[in-house]
Amino acid sequence: MRIIGIDPGYAIVGFGIVDYDGNRFTPVEYGAIFTEAATPFHLRLKSIYNDMEFILDKFKPDRFAIEKLYFTTNQKTGIDVSQARGVLILSAVIRGIPIFEYTPLQVKHAVVGYGKAEKNQVMDMTRRILNLQQTPKPDDAADALAVAICDAHCSNSSRFNCGCR
Repeated sequence: MRIIGIDPGYAIVGFGIVDYDGNRFTPVEYGAIFTEAATPFHLRLKSIYNDMEFILDKFKPDRFAIEKLYFTTNQKTGIDVSQARGVLILSAVIRGIPIFEYTPLQVKHAVVGYGKAEKNQVMDMTRRILNLQQTPKPDDAADALAVAICDAHCSNSSRFNCGCR
């Protein structure tokens, strides 16, 4: 099964693609979509959508896992990220890819085993689970890979207690 994990944003969208077979992960690709701050917002959304279309068409994931938004301080940023999240989800919907959403707590629990794990713990466990020499960069890509790992564990939740149900 091929899973794409998404760390949504509008300046940086992290993506991570893994193949999951049984309990074995194989990293396929990871990286980020970047948009320029000086670009009008609607054009940033278009760029995110077009880049995600390219990624989905190239790697053909079976599942689309995206982190749910969590924000407490800046509502404008949250609204803008929500709009970017919408165009990301739309790209999967158009292709008929099933969409799965996870909270940051669920991702941390599935990757580290503790829902209040620190970011560096999640990044290190992501590196270990995927048997990578270095932590993926940018951080948004590592976060997206963690979302993909979470989805893999939750899709197989009868054998793994991922905290997603």
